[in-house]
Amino acid sequence: MISGTTQLIAHLGFPTEAFKAPMIYNPWFEARGIDAVVVPMGIQPDDYPAALRGLTRLTNLRGALVTMPHKVTTLELADELTPAARIAGACNALLKRADGSLLGDQFDGAGFVRGIERKGRSIRGTSALVAGCGGVGSAIAASLAAAGAERIALFDAQPAAASALRGRLLEHYPRLTVSIGSNDPAGHDIVVNATPLGMKEGDPLPFEIERIAPPTFVGEVVMKTEFTPLLRAAQAKGCEVQVGTDMLFEMIPAYLEFFGFGSASADELRAVARIRY
Repeated sequence: MISGTTQLIAHLGFPTEAFKAPMIYNPWFEARGIDAVVVPMGIQPDDYPAALRGLTRLTNLRGALVTMPHKVTTLELADELTPAARIAGACNALLKRADGSLLGDQFDGAGFVRGIERKGRSIRGTSALVAGCGGVGSAIAASLAAAGAERIALFDAQPAAASALRGRLLEHYPRLTVSIGSNDPAGHDIVVNATPLGMKEGDPLPFEIERIAPPTFVGEVVMKTEFTPLLRAAQAKGCEVQVGTDMLFEMIPAYLEFFGFGSASADELRAVARIRY
């Protein structure tokens, strides 16, 4: 029940149709008796800076979840950034503090890596390919490096984005081997689709499935459907996979603490979630 005392968390992105977070947060708030609600808000990229400035004037705004395509732009709009956001080069969480200033943080990568590790996979010493070097891909690459990956290959349709991410990774992880320019999944232990491919019917696959070996772990960030064409094709090859919402369930406990709503486990969140596809 929304009332005059309800705290708002804006879920900012475009388009909003594939948003799943409200169906996890809001049932958990209801079950815990917390007077807060996550509200999807679709904002086009050109309108985003002005829209965010307007939202921050709301007196009952606690903060915001930030998703595609605004994660990189949000870096310039936050008043302060955590080290995780600076390394990733993207921001997916904003906390409105008592003085009205915005603290930006980043949880995508940590959620993705925790999902892999909960499936019993060790990241230390592995080789990973990350396709898509925007906000979510940058965060995942940074967290893979922090978890001990030995080699990371980066690919993006805009080569400058991959090159910039390579520079940020090597600045913080100088012993890491980072290559750019190829989305060939052959020879990698972990393959990640951090592009929007799979959001629309008829999208091409982000990788050549024939080049993915059965022992490879294939991860996805697209959440429009649970098992995207990429994940179905990977499963048919015998690969272990991670669906996009696994990343959400693993990162939301960190979000809740960031916003000051206490703590929860991924299992507790799954027990009350009302995910629909």
